[in-house]
Order: sequence, then structure tokens, then C-alpha cells
Amino acid sequence: MYKLTVLYPVPADPAAFDAHYSSVHVPLVHELPGLLRLEVAHVVATPDGSTPPYHLMAELYFADIESLQASMGGPQGQAAAADMSNFSSGATMLVCAVTP
Repeated sequence: MYKLTVLYPVPADPAAFDAHYSSVHVPLVHELPGLLRLEVAHVVATPDGSTPPYHLMAELYFADIESLQASMGGPQGQAAAADMSNFSSGATMLVCAVTP
């Protein structure tokens, strides 16, 4: 199994970010072909108590790397990627192999 982890930095307006993310972006993500599961988590703290560098983390799970790449390279993936500039100043994306 593979996942795409997306780390969103703390936005200037967290309420506006959350509103757009939940009402516009998540429905786009759910349209991705081959998506097995989406997990979204708001970052609330760091282990040492310092200010977290991220506001939100999304994890998109796919059966294999080919499914992930095809999904993100297709029209639905391109639409979701294009929407990111509507609510975030940037994001860190990581492709991860999930091990048991």
C-alpha cells in the first residue's frame, strides 16, 4: 500500500482554510480514482510544546504506486492539485510506502 501525505503550513486565516478545505477540496479528493482511504488530521501540538509548523495533515491511501501516480496525474488529481492554491500558500507532499 502507498500513501500520499500532504502537510499544510499554518495559514493566515485558519477558519477560511478549514471552510474551503472541507467544503471544496475534500469533495475533489474523494473523486480521485483508486483512492482507498482519506485521513485528515488537524495538527494540535508538537511533542516538545513548540508551535507546530503545520495546520493540517492529509493522508491519501492507494493500493500501489501505479494507482497513486495515475490518480494524481489524471484530471481529478490535477483538479485537486490546482485547487490547493485557493486555500493554501503551499504544502509539503510525500509519497510513502506503508509497511506492516
